[in-house]
Amino acid sequence: MVAGRARHGTGHTRYFDDTAAWLACVTSRTTITQLMRISWRTTGRIVTRVSAEIEAGLDRFAGLRRIGIDEISCKKGHKYLVVVVDHDSGRLVWAAPGRDKKTVHAFSGALGAERSAALTHVSADGAGFIAGVVTQRAPAAKQCTDPFYAGLVVMPMLPVPGRAGAVSAAPMSA
Repeated sequence: MVAGRARHGTGHTRYFDDTAAWLACVTSRTTITQLMRISWRTTGRIVTRVSAEIEAGLDRFAGLRRIGIDEISCKKGHKYLVVVVDHDSGRLVWAAPGRDKKTVHAFSGALGAERSAALTHVSADGAGFIAGVVTQRAPAAKQCTDPFYAGLVVMPMLPVPGRAGAVSAAPMSA
């Protein structure tokens, strides 16, 4: 990175852009527009430029070993995203619209055969479309149940106080 020079298509220096992008992450809209004396639209364009430059030099799939795959609802009307996170770093690795085998296949295609084979653990909820693709593309990876999903499955099986045959807990002493 060349210090002090402007990125292509902008009248700001790299230092200015980097500072504005950082402020957009850690401060309010009012703070950044007043401190940097730029509009919120300009801030959006700066963040887009800075993040594109960082993304170009970043390999999100490097060193993946333990990942989590899940689908989340993002809008009303059953709009879903499949998201993939790296359990070791806690980072979001990949996301795409959809909630089907095709979407998970798109991730494994982007990951590649060599990196898929390097996966050791994949956590997911009980969605069959995820498990099927993982079994096919990363057969050596251990498939683990998402803790939240496991709680949903196990909780109804636990005894409820007051129900016949339930185990009562001993009272705690003060």
